[in-house]
Amino acid sequence: MSIALDEPTNSIELFGGSIMSPVRDPWPMYRRLRLERPLIQLRGFFSVEHLVTRYDDVQTILRDPVRFSSKANARGIGIVMGRTIIEMEGREHVRHRNLIAPFFSPRALREELGSVLRRIASELIDPIAEKTSAELVSEFTFTYPLRVITQIIGIPIADFHEFHHMALDLISIADNPTKGLAAAQQLAEYLLPIVAERRREPRGDLLSKLVHGEVEGHRLTDEEVISFLRLLLPAGADTTYRLIGTTLYALLTHRDQLEQVYADRNRLAGAIEEALRWESPVQYVSRETTVDLALGGVDLPAGSMLFVCLGSANRDETHFEDPDRFDMDRRAEDHIAFGFGPHFCAGSHLARMEATVALNALLDRLPNLRLDPSEPAHIVGLAFRSPDRLPVLFDAEKS
Repeated sequence: MSIALDEPTNSIELFGGSIMSPVRDPWPMYRRLRLERPLIQLRGFFSVEHLVTRYDDVQTILRDPVRFSSKANARGIGIVMGRTIIEMEGREHVRHRNLIAPFFSPRALREELGSVLRRIASELIDPIAEKTSAELVSEFTFTYPLRVITQIIGIPIADFHEFHHMALDLISIADNPTKGLAAAQQLAEYLLPIVAERRREPRGDLLSKLVHGEVEGHRLTDEEVISFLRLLLPAGADTTYRLIGTTLYALLTHRDQLEQVYADRNRLAGAIEEALRWESPVQYVSRETTVDLALGGVDLPAGSMLFVCLGSANRDETHFEDPDRFDMDRRAEDHIAFGFGPHFCAGSHLARMEATVALNALLDRLPNLRLDPSEPAHIVGLAFRSPDRLPVLFDAEKS
């Protein structure tokens, strides 16, 4: 399909699908955009005006919260989440973020969470290990991070698959506003009684901290707590399950690198980091210009909405050599899968830790792990990317 890049377009015209569609290979189009139209005008993404695809431009935006404000998120995901830290700026952002930061610090995670992660991973792998084949997205990766984040927050969940699908509906508002708003209401109805219980009887969990913590002398209202939870639950569940699945897929399709990981598990850290660059779980963030400025050769008036493509930036050939190749020895620590600047992902340490524990557990418990050649697997997605299925074969677990 030939696309004229000199006129306003939209995601369907560019990629053959909407923002949540299972697009398999957006990379040739991103490469063309970086070379020909690094800022291309769009229609239909919450009035977003330009898609930004080059690494240097993305870095410029994320490094400068004064000229490129996160308040853009109020016009997008904020419609269903409510007011959250992803749209806050300055002191307000810092003080609200500080409510949750202690729960996601490296020290807190090391001291309190390691055994929990191993237990959850083991409980999910136990029934898998009794077989010699599995579909690891539905049977493991899809609910593992959700089980972790709900334990940290302190939210009891009966059906993790159903709850995760609700969280996915919430962040899919661009494609289906009706489902997104319905999911926001469902989450509120589910969470409000739990919030009320924590107000009466606080515990040592994150929810109790949100309910009883103060910002500038004022406690958060129920609506503010619910908004926080609408952000934390999808963020903690969706992105990490995608990271684990993508790292698995990358290693299983690059057997030489998988063998190196088997020989030295310390190599796993490089594989996880490269997976973050190679197939960033979250592909886009939004920003809004606060002043008239020029970016990438384009004049932008104040109030312009920018759709900042982390995935394209992480494959920019001017910054990463042979960027389409998965190479766990690349050591590309300057990838921006977790964003950059004041809004750098607060859960980045948790995501890496969860992925490390999960992948080690799978490699330990499922000997000779390999993709099932009869059921091809692919990484898909536009706004969010990961394998939709991971059919695998493995040998019987040694007793």
